[in-house]
Amino acid sequence: MSKIKIMSDSTADIPKNLQEELDITVLYLPIIDGDKEYLDGLTIEKEDFYEILEKSEKLPSTSRVAPGTFTDEYTKAWKEGYSDLIYVCLNSKGSSTYQGAVLELEDFYEENPEAKDAIKVHIIDSLTYSMGYGMAAVIAARMAKEGKSADEIVTTAKDWLDNNRILFIPLNLKFVKKSGRVSAASAFVGDALGLKPVITFEDGESKVIGKIRGEKKIIPEVIKMMQEERDTSAPYMTAYGTNKEAYNKLRTGLSEAFGEEPAIEYGIGCIIAINAGPNVLGIIYKKK
Repeated sequence: MSKIKIMSDSTADIPKNLQEELDITVLYLPIIDGDKEYLDGLTIEKEDFYEILEKSEKLPSTSRVAPGTFTDEYTKAWKEGYSDLIYVCLNSKGSSTYQGAVLELEDFYEENPEAKDAIKVHIIDSLTYSMGYGMAAVIAARMAKEGKSADEIVTTAKDWLDNNRILFIPLNLKFVKKSGRVSAASAFVGDALGLKPVITFEDGESKVIGKIRGEKKIIPEVIKMMQEERDTSAPYMTAYGTNKEAYNKLRTGLSEAFGEEPAIEYGIGCIIAINAGPNVLGIIYKKK
């Protein structure tokens, strides 16, 4: 009988209650702020990081999951009798974490040849961020609890990853300008004209798919985008930062437009906050 372990990493922003409920192993990415180092979601919580970020003159940086971590997790899963370990990983185009997972797997099998027939490790490159791939891990974990096969789980997780849409709307352009997600010139013009970018990710790359003038138009415009392309048979998720007033308006607007509440609501994690800023709104859904 299959025994399947699901794993992801902290940039997936999977709420802790779901991590515990579904027994999802989460690996923590380091965040470096000057001479201080934190582990995203373990030694620093997002709310505390928002405050640090607002005061930082220079953006904190991030690093890949610490070397050796994957070997430890592969060994643990093998020793605990898992037949499969499915790792839904952070975008390989934005972090070397994926490459680290692959290289350590090669070394793990080389050093433990008897493990090759005992446990199969599936490493899935999400090519996205936040709950865009966190939801794939949640779906996978639910299927594992239902007794689905590893092949079924991997196929379903990949289907979500191939068809999900993230919309992030930074309400302040300071951080996207610093991070380079939007060029400095564009950010300056955006500030001057009251334009807010709608940022998504396609094939691992960030992309501005819309610019909305005036905060009052943001919610109607993103709801319109979502109505045009959302697969309503799948749940949607919402993300918030420090601006709870704007988030409540977004949540109300979505509930009225679709007649349903978000399946998951979560605070945007540290890694996304570095690039989009803590004053941000987010929606994740599956496309038709």
